[in-house]
Order: sequence, then C-alpha cells, then structure tokens
Amino acid sequence: MTFSDIVDAADDLSVDEQETLVGILQRRIAKRNRDALVRDVAEARGEFQTGQARVSSVGDIMDEVRGES
Repeated sequence: MTFSDIVDAADDLSVDEQETLVGILQRRIAKRNRDALVRDVAEARGEFQTGQARVSSVGDIMDEVRGES
C-alpha cells in the first residue's frame, strides 16, 4: 500500500473518523518522539558516567555549531 493509497482511503472516511485518525496519528508521533528523547537522555547519561562527555560552555557549543572551532 502506498502513501497515496492511504490518503485516498482516508478520503472515504467520515469527517469524524478522519479527525479520530488524525488524533491517533498525532498521539503515536508524540509517543515516538518521547521514546526517542528518553533514549537520547539515557545515552547522554551513560556517556557522562563513563567520562565520554565533555563540559562545554554555550559559547563553545555555538562556535562548534557555526564551524568556528
């Protein structure tokens, strides 16, 4: 099934069903984002505990982002 097929199938739903579908998809996306954040935080904590993380100032981080370091 392609994305286009899914969009076309959603057109066959009533407005209430479409709104319910949108709500379900928004909740699922939010959950995936929360799960990814939890994984990132756990990874960062692990790196910190093993000494793999380094302390940086905001200025240092911004210089790195700008490619000035």
